[in-house]
Amino acid sequence: MSTIEKLHRVRAYPTLRIESAPDGLAHWLYMHEDVGLGVRPCFRTPLMEDMWAFLSSISLREGQAPSELRHVVLASSAPAFNLGGDLELFSRLIRSQDRERLLSYAQRCVDGVHHIHGGLGGDVHTIALVQGDALGGGLELALSCHTIVAEEGVDMGLPEVVFDLFPGMGAYSYLCKRVSPRVAEKLIMDGALLSSEEMHRLGVVDVLVPRGQGEAAVADLIRRQQRSPHSQLAMNKMRQIAQPTSYQELMAITELWVDTALALPDKALRTMDRIVRAQERRAVAA
Repeated sequence: MSTIEKLHRVRAYPTLRIESAPDGLAHWLYMHEDVGLGVRPCFRTPLMEDMWAFLSSISLREGQAPSELRHVVLASSAPAFNLGGDLELFSRLIRSQDRERLLSYAQRCVDGVHHIHGGLGGDVHTIALVQGDALGGGLELALSCHTIVAEEGVDMGLPEVVFDLFPGMGAYSYLCKRVSPRVAEKLIMDGALLSSEEMHRLGVVDVLVPRGQGEAAVADLIRRQQRSPHSQLAMNKMRQIAQPTSYQELMAITELWVDTALALPDKALRTMDRIVRAQERRAVAA
């Protein structure tokens, strides 16, 4: 895409491809750059560390006033946007009843989505570009962004109920800013995968475009928002005032998630194991 060609590559992170505008006002972050190695496109620890390291490096520092509107686009190099949490790790930690490590993983996720939803300090408009399936924690990441742009024919959903769990890293809090609590609860408890078209009709997806047109749509969105940057910066502030999502709220829910996960029976863990094997086959095929 011509817009991407005008950007330049920043220093390499093993799991990411990052394209940044020379003026630093737009960053495109593509997850799963290592997908060619057959790894599962989920929130493995190396991916999380690379993402938060880069996002921290471009965040507005405490006490620093916003001067210009910036944009961060979260996308994927893999056929899937993100398939969610690292179920292989979850299964292992639950079996060993390692609450400390499971909570540490969950807290790292909460740190990330809270920072993204807060605009990386307040001067960034965050955009999720969903060109492949966004499931579980992958959808939670997209929901934490200010705008979700999705291509048609993509599956999106929160299937954790399949193994008797729930999405615990922001899904409920962020869904309730887009749909009613009743709809949010139905999406979580049904565990169904819906098409991006259905999610757009519900109001979860902001912009729906045909296959292959996602990057162009995001580039156009960035251009339009840069015409009124002060208004967009003010919108970031208004969002935090009128519809705040506190870190304490997110952490209270994720601690409930950890305690619920640690109580899962072996049958649920075997279901996790089957899903991991399916993800591995899908990664190899891709």
